[in-house]
Amino acid sequence: QVQLVESGGGLVQPGGSLRLSCAASGSIFSRYVMGWYRQVPGKQRELVAAISTGGSTSYADSVKGRFTISRDTAKNTLYLQMNSLKPEDTAVYFCNAKFALRPSESYWGQGTQVTVSS
Repeated sequence: QVQLVESGGGLVQPGGSLRLSCAASGSIFSRYVMGWYRQVPGKQRELVAAISTGGSTSYADSVKGRFTISRDTAKNTLYLQMNSLKPEDTAVYFCNAKFALRPSESYWGQGTQVTVSS
């Protein structure tokens, strides 16, 4: 069982920055693909960024060049640095861990609200 706890959300003006954190319950990064997703009411949850067990990263087109996913293995913590934020980035952001050898084994955090507004 993997537990994930997100933090770092809040209200920020357009053009501003936020860093989200996701604390994992153990040393999982070598076995789990980690991702950040977001969801707005009435829409499906969408993948924002992911980092593989080997450290390769991928991003949704809408956030490329603005968001950076990273991890600190010593702290068992996943990050999402979000720069040049836009109102359309407003959503609840979720951390996800998928077991690389069996992706059906998937865990979610509780989510953290990000609101981009002036």
